[in-house]
Amino acid sequence: MANGQYAIITGASTGIGFELAGLAAQAGYDLLIVADEPLITAAADDLRARGATVEAIEADLSTLEGVDRLLDATNGRRIDLLCANAGRGLGHGFLDQNVDDWRRVLDTNITGTIYLLQKVLKDMVARNDGKVLVTGSIAGFMPGSFQAVYNGTKAFIDNFTDAVRNEIKEAKGVTLTTLMPGPVETEFFDRADMLDTSVGADRHKSDPVDVAQDGWDALMAGKASIVSGWKNKVQQALANVTPAGVLAEQHRKMAEPGSASPEELAKAERADH
Repeated sequence: MANGQYAIITGASTGIGFELAGLAAQAGYDLLIVADEPLITAAADDLRARGATVEAIEADLSTLEGVDRLLDATNGRRIDLLCANAGRGLGHGFLDQNVDDWRRVLDTNITGTIYLLQKVLKDMVARNDGKVLVTGSIAGFMPGSFQAVYNGTKAFIDNFTDAVRNEIKEAKGVTLTTLMPGPVETEFFDRADMLDTSVGADRHKSDPVDVAQDGWDALMAGKASIVSGWKNKVQQALANVTPAGVLAEQHRKMAEPGSASPEELAKAERADH
């Protein structure tokens, strides 16, 4: 048990982040959880009902000010564990996307994430102790037709964490783990306006409980990275040897608006009721 240790979990109102928070609480960490929506309060109540010590904050982590607000909420307490899970998706063709929308994806998935990592990792490396889990994605291995900005941000995160892990390798007591799931059954596709796509309507996406457990186990073992799910492991391996044009066309078939068949949409609607 982590008795008395302190963890920050971002994007913790639902999905993978909420499940990671539950695992951290179960391991004995005191929690500071954050999301950019009021639902984070309900998430905190749920975790407290399980016996966790939790503080919740609503903050926009696409801004440096939002990240600073999160860090201020620690009141100077040492951060023993960080799960940098906050992320935002965006569907449709790039030329049709609103500038404010794609900038928020970039600022949430990249700018806010790496600013938070720089702040937290500096202290961890200085004392040679700490654990960090960053949620990347196997989407970073594929040109994301009709999800181009999102996939590009995850390619950045997957690559960035590999680089920083090497930079801090002398700090043996600090681990930086990248969690790379595939499509997960969360609110992601609804928020990204992708429910009419083949991938959005697919009812066989990964369970966030399983993905969080994979990430947690890898984090606790000090692994560099983990691809969650055997199908995603195969997809990652194939992506390394498949031409970019082929991958882009494959992604188009999954993510193009209206790509979900009537049968897929009907199954998705039945599953939601």
